[in-house]
Amino acid sequence: MADVPEPLTKICAYCLASKPVADFQRRTGRRAGKHARRGPCRACRVERKTLFAPAAQPKPAPAAPAARPDPTPAPAPDRPDKPAWRRPPLPAPPPRPEGPDVSVLRVNRQGLVGMRGKTDKGRRWYQETDLETAVTLVKERAAVVVNRHTIRRIYSNKAFRRYILDRDRHTCYFCGEPGDTIDHLLPRAKGGHTTPVNCVCACSLCNQSKADTDLHVFIDRGRGE
Repeated sequence: MADVPEPLTKICAYCLASKPVADFQRRTGRRAGKHARRGPCRACRVERKTLFAPAAQPKPAPAAPAARPDPTPAPAPDRPDKPAWRRPPLPAPPPRPEGPDVSVLRVNRQGLVGMRGKTDKGRRWYQETDLETAVTLVKERAAVVVNRHTIRRIYSNKAFRRYILDRDRHTCYFCGEPGDTIDHLLPRAKGGHTTPVNCVCACSLCNQSKADTDLHVFIDRGRGE
């Protein structure tokens, strides 16, 4: 296919005068043709740039040399110091859910107690645990007794996290800063469970600093202040 010949003249988009093609800039880019030119001519572009150029700002006057500071310290203002953060008492557990008393629990033939619940998406699950764990979950308001061989977990993972953060008002139990994580007072590595009685809101720094340390050791070390 033969190439399209380049036009000799082009009308300027600003002054509407017919000028030689050499007075226009070439277009760039993949979609620009071989002979594509820009709308305004070079003279109009220079005139328009000069017309709308920002006015030159006057140079600021040199600042006066700063005075030497007085070596005598200024008297401290008379205002009370910020009160130290006081660790709040442990929040009250939720009301005990309705159901049979924990004393009715008995193990099945395998020596275990059935435990059921729901996932975050509402699907049911079932597993078995030992009698001691089942009793602890019921006493710490995380489960309810269904019958003598089965308990039911009250919270899903997301619901439990939302409940703890709302209960503690998103405030770290150890330092008083805003918190968005959950920490176990008795670490899970040492037998603690994920229950409303054993969990508090914590900031990321305190949560990572405490790790699997006992509560009284962490408080005596002063990392929560």
